[in-house]
Amino acid sequence: MKVTAEAARRFLVARQLLAPARSLEGGPDAVLEVFRRLGSVQFDPLAVAGRNHDLVLHARVADYDPAWCDQLYERREIFEAYNKGLSLVPTSEFAWFRGNLSRNAPRALAENADVAARVLERIRAEGPLSSLDFERERGPTTDWFGMPTNAVRAVLEAYAVTGVLGLALREGNRRYYDLLERLLPAEVLAHKLPLEVQLRYKLLSRYRAHGLLGVGGSGDVFGGLGYAKPDDRLPGYPGRHALRDELVERGDLVAVQVEGVPGKRLVVAEEAELLEAPPNPPPSVAFVPPFDPIVWDRKLLASLFGFEYVWELFLPPEKRRWGWYVLPIVFRDRFVGRIEPRIDRDDGRVEVLDLWWEDGFAPRRADGFVDAMRDALRAYLSFAGADRLAWAPQLGAEKRLFLSRP
Repeated sequence: MKVTAEAARRFLVARQLLAPARSLEGGPDAVLEVFRRLGSVQFDPLAVAGRNHDLVLHARVADYDPAWCDQLYERREIFEAYNKGLSLVPTSEFAWFRGNLSRNAPRALAENADVAARVLERIRAEGPLSSLDFERERGPTTDWFGMPTNAVRAVLEAYAVTGVLGLALREGNRRYYDLLERLLPAEVLAHKLPLEVQLRYKLLSRYRAHGLLGVGGSGDVFGGLGYAKPDDRLPGYPGRHALRDELVERGDLVAVQVEGVPGKRLVVAEEAELLEAPPNPPPSVAFVPPFDPIVWDRKLLASLFGFEYVWELFLPPEKRRWGWYVLPIVFRDRFVGRIEPRIDRDDGRVEVLDLWWEDGFAPRRADGFVDAMRDALRAYLSFAGADRLAWAPQLGAEKRLFLSRP
């Protein structure tokens, strides 16, 4: 397929449920529809502006309440699995997400065998426990920085990766683990598939979540799916390229050339018709978080949308051009700016620390933008459980422009 850049932009915002934003109705059922559409939603516990998965759902579901996702989690209709990072996935798809290529998790269990045995024995006897329910223990396992880590936490996480334990519940950032067979129905656990089948499905899930990923790697988009080509370190694994070629040969993915975008792109076959004739996006505004699938492919953002996106969380303050937790602003089929909100739950308000507009974008002159931005800010206030906006001193003009009117 060959498509214009405009068609590709309109396709992406439509199939990502961002045009119009917050349009899915139905409470928890609408949340499940997002999971069905995107396959999985990446989890991140940082809650300065809202947790990542909540922000993804808030941008797509009308009147989204974070309690809806928590209810689905407690009812085991969604579960946590490692896809692109730690993600929330429909429980019905557990069989396709249980396997992985991790070598670190088995190594952590082997290095801390005595600790692992004691941890598993206590959980089997007592039920869900967190790392804080155990005495801290040291072992040879180290963290990202080469420093010794808590062996109890390491084995709990390793057991979760290898499918022995699952997350029973969260209390803030505190995670409680239990035996997987006590968390999921027996018929779900009984459905087992070859690892290669699972990995091919996981690869397809990345294309499902984004919509127009390329054939090569892009940052960590394909993380957890092994090497691109066969490698002796993973005996018997054909590599991502071979799995991708199978998906194309089977007709699951269709190759696409997008005007002005280098390289070949792939679209899920059932969405090819939408790509050929995408709808005209209405004037709505969405705020999207750092791990939203639409911002996974930074190169595509630059070439197709003319938008440079860098998550500056790990940059020192003096090197940040924007802020450390900034949400891109999507209007119609364009990325038009960035907003840096902070939720002050104790004071019941949302602080808008700053706003940045893309070069050439003038909010007053963009047809429908001001009203759409007001709607987005009102929706965000409700999502945050706040009753007022507090604007930074330098945003006086924006405060007057977007002040809600009766």
